Amino acid sequence: MWSLLRPLRALLGSVALLLLGNGLINTLLTLRGASEGFPTALIGLIMSGYFVGFVCGTWVSGRLIRRMGHIRTFAFCASLCASTALLHLIFIDPWVWLALRVLYGLSFITVMTVIESWLNAQAASHERGRVFALYMVINLGALTLAQQMLRLDTPEGHLLFLMTAIFICWALLPITMTKRSQPVITARPKSRLKALLGFAPLAVAAAALSGLAMGAFWALTPVYARAQGFDVGGVGLVMSAAILGGALLQIPIGRFSDRHDRARVMTWVVLLAALCAAVMPLVPDPRVLLGLFFVWGGLAFSLYPLAVAQLIDQLHPDEIVAGSADMLVVQGAGSALAPILAGAVMSLFGNQGLPLYIAGVLALLGLYALYRRRHVSTLISGDSAHFEPMTPTSSQALEMMYDDVQQDLFADPSFYAEHERRRIVDTAAKA
Repeated sequence: MWSLLRPLRALLGSVALLLLGNGLINTLLTLRGASEGFPTALIGLIMSGYFVGFVCGTWVSGRLIRRMGHIRTFAFCASLCASTALLHLIFIDPWVWLALRVLYGLSFITVMTVIESWLNAQAASHERGRVFALYMVINLGALTLAQQMLRLDTPEGHLLFLMTAIFICWALLPITMTKRSQPVITARPKSRLKALLGFAPLAVAAAALSGLAMGAFWALTPVYARAQGFDVGGVGLVMSAAILGGALLQIPIGRFSDRHDRARVMTWVVLLAALCAAVMPLVPDPRVLLGLFFVWGGLAFSLYPLAVAQLIDQLHPDEIVAGSADMLVVQGAGSALAPILAGAVMSLFGNQGLPLYIAGVLALLGLYALYRRRHVSTLISGDSAHFEPMTPTSSQALEMMYDDVQQDLFADPSFYAEHERRRIVDTAAKA
């Protein structure tokens, strides 16, 4: 493990610091907006700005890196992230905050693209699976720890905003000191979303609707937890419980889906997640609510990687990176819309509207999955892909697991030729 970590420690150290700052500022802004008296619907709109910037950044980041180079792009965008965090303190205005969130989201996804493309280039092909797994552990671990830092000060103070900027600035140090050569970033693959909708609609729907659920969770759960009587530290505990659930339950759920019908597993996962969310308004005990968030997080965080695995099951190797990148955009678009919709529901029905909104979105996905399983046969291209735990991030991270998937699929002698698969899909669609 040390031989694996040693050449990557600077990059992984920067990742940990960046995600500490990002996890802190995302929850902090929701709490500060509520304390400033912003309406819940307006808070939802503000928080959607991050995901709008995220989606825009998936198109811009590669061009910026190719123009400026990895280190200069990282320094440029990390400086923007740190300064926008501090600007929230200077301009206490919801519309300024919305603009800052868009800028922050665009800058942050670019920074993560730099890190992930570098990790992808530094790791040998036979080590990429382990590197990706380690990266996900650091990712979810840093997000969990960031929630506990809310205990250090109140949202009305300055300390937590300053800590966010400090963490992001510290993330510059390992990257700018590295002596390793900068990789060449590949161009973003051409979008094939229209084709994906034709032969893998369940995977695309799962990415979109999981975004509609998870975007609401990230943006408005702090408001909901405060309304349920949790203090600021308790809000961090609620967020941490859901993230820990996602970190601990993704792998067993995913490995189970590798051995069984993945669409069936996805259906049960989404329906159980919807049930957990629907029960939340009925639970008066905070400890039981924490347990529900833990279980819900394990189920809900598994939906996006299940959707990606379901998609890869149906793709040729040369389609995987483009298809997965499209899934990332679809999930990001859903996440951008989610806080606006969930905020509107909470404005109409009160704070319990958040779990009811999430339950409704997930139930809709569950019903669609049931319909697909009962009425449409899913074409699997060769052996099923292996599930990989993940969070929505840049398309460069997807290439860390791409080589192994490609080799597994090509090794299968029953693998369909492109024209034959298309012929079968078209025939099934017409039937």
